[in-house]
Amino acid sequence: MLPRGRPRALGAAALLLLLLLLGFLLFDGRLRRAAALDGDPGAGPGDHNRSDCGPPPPRPSKCELLHVAIVCAGHNSSRDVITLVKSMLFYRKNPLHLHLVTDAVARNILEMLFHTWMVPAVRVSFYNADELKSQVSWIPNKHYSGLYGLMKLVLPSALPTELAHVIVLDTDVTFASDISELWALFAHFSDTQAIGLVENQSDWYLGNLWKNHRPWPALGRGFNTGVILLRLDRLRQAGWEQMWRLTARRELLTLPATSLADQDIFNAVIKEHPGLVQPLPCVWNVQLSDHTLAERCYSVASDLKVIHWNSPKKLQVKNKHVEFFRNFYLTFLEYDGNLLRRELFGCPSQPPPGAEQLQQALAQLNEEDPCFEFRQQQLTVHRVHVTFLPHEPPPPRPHDVTLVAQLSMDRLQMLEALCRHWPGPMSLALYLTDAEAQQFLRFIEASPVLAARQDVAYHVVYREGPLYPVNQLRNVALAQALTPYVFLSDIDFLPAYSLYDYLRASIEQLGLGSQRKAALVVPAFETLHYRFSFPHSKVELLALLDVGALYTFRYHEWPRGHAPTDYARWREAQAPYRVQWAADYEPYVVVPRDCPRYDPRFVGFGWNKVAHIVELDAQEYELLVLPEAFTIHLPHAPSLDISRFRSSPTYRDCLQALKDEFHQDLSRHHGAAALKYLPALQQPQSPARD
Repeated sequence: MLPRGRPRALGAAALLLLLLLLGFLLFDGRLRRAAALDGDPGAGPGDHNRSDCGPPPPRPSKCELLHVAIVCAGHNSSRDVITLVKSMLFYRKNPLHLHLVTDAVARNILEMLFHTWMVPAVRVSFYNADELKSQVSWIPNKHYSGLYGLMKLVLPSALPTELAHVIVLDTDVTFASDISELWALFAHFSDTQAIGLVENQSDWYLGNLWKNHRPWPALGRGFNTGVILLRLDRLRQAGWEQMWRLTARRELLTLPATSLADQDIFNAVIKEHPGLVQPLPCVWNVQLSDHTLAERCYSVASDLKVIHWNSPKKLQVKNKHVEFFRNFYLTFLEYDGNLLRRELFGCPSQPPPGAEQLQQALAQLNEEDPCFEFRQQQLTVHRVHVTFLPHEPPPPRPHDVTLVAQLSMDRLQMLEALCRHWPGPMSLALYLTDAEAQQFLRFIEASPVLAARQDVAYHVVYREGPLYPVNQLRNVALAQALTPYVFLSDIDFLPAYSLYDYLRASIEQLGLGSQRKAALVVPAFETLHYRFSFPHSKVELLALLDVGALYTFRYHEWPRGHAPTDYARWREAQAPYRVQWAADYEPYVVVPRDCPRYDPRFVGFGWNKVAHIVELDAQEYELLVLPEAFTIHLPHAPSLDISRFRSSPTYRDCLQALKDEFHQDLSRHHGAAALKYLPALQQPQSPARD
């Protein structure tokens, strides 16, 4: 949602960054004093890498559009891009146009992210990296970035011909200043210069790091290509494509491969054509590699502009000041991206898609309405980061089933047990803050069970607003499922060990899909014990049921939610049987992936699953109970929304208002057929329900 004003959160975030920037200044002073005591040579008075080499160039005009190109591939690189973009957005004062060269995975992630982020004055264009591979695939490359690490070479031909200037960035850089200051350095270019680069801050290209080390040719220490200013128009006029190709082919006659990907080839070209390069101040690419000499820069610089984690070890690199730089990076990694949805006042720009309609809808809300929180939460557009972790899509199978569920931070402990019970694909939506998303990442990495499961897709929906958007979360997870069928579950249920295989067999035997429109009901049970022996079969489950170790789900608090399943019949059933819809029925079901979506108006607690079953019934889905299927609910502390539902009459009144509106929409879509649901919608919901 575009924020209407969040002074407390904004103040806290701004204070955090202010303290960090003050730390930069104190850190600067300590480093310079240390350099004076240690005799650190630093950069000489005439060195082009000093940050104070002459008066700063004029900033671009307030509303000038700045163009930034980034090559990004895969799940991990997509996460890095987001941290980079956060740091840019925090300091920027100009509209931005991001040119993203991506593979299919990164495009799927970043398209959704930027669409739901809705940042004003930011445009995003995507370019298919697969179409560019043939232009660089002939180059042997030992760098961990693979083919994608060579693609900056082809940007002059890949980007639009009308684009003359662009800043090119690696995904592992973090801004500590306004990017317009970097753009302003284009003004320092002479008439022939076309590439702006910072000197490489190591001895790599001097060839003395180890015995028999033979780097590619470079001017002196060479240049690092993590931050590049490109005059695309001049490179095209100079025949850039032929230039770099000829240089690379010649060097590859005597060198086996590139070691530093595109950087080696850029340096070889510059060695041959030194007039192309405009050296940039060292502060625009402070390189934290294993053999870095960056301290010679930041010990004398008045400020730092861009930090570059250019070691394969990234944040684990060894450096005596790395803790300071790491904390700066982590600030943006965990920074609330919702706070960056701020307008650039005085700069008219095309609003993000849907932003105007959203603002109009928000403007019509009455803050005095007792149900204002519900109305506002329904309209909130949450940032969505799909496939937050590496994910391998399941191979196509005609009857395959994905388990779909949603959770928040307090349910992470359910994941390992769920993975042991369900060996098939899963699509899970997690409602997290930016900081919690990083805790979740560490949680997965620390678990051998979870780290081994590449068929579980985790989708982060970033938290915003006071109520839990349960059905929006379900819809995100449902939309990202890749199998023909989905098992719509909740995170606090453990399915039978055999359920995955049983469901696939049942779908095939019942001829679902085009032959039959049905929702397969998986009977739900619960235990009140935190530790119990999970049944391996229906026979074992019935034995536990008979001795009171298990109950039919919500038997004590809300039996009508699952009574239509007809548990007495299920005990004896040998074949699937049909049941009829009844008021408040909310079973867990298996349906085709293209089933109706959940109604997003139901936020917080109450009627979120019930409304979905009503819609399935209205669309004439058969409800078929499976005789050997079961899933068991584990006990947990009640959520905040359940507590509010129980304690607040206003909360329950608002839920009733949502139910009334739901029926009005149901009547518009289904006409007189919706009348059968009216009595159910008018029944008050018990505050005792859990």
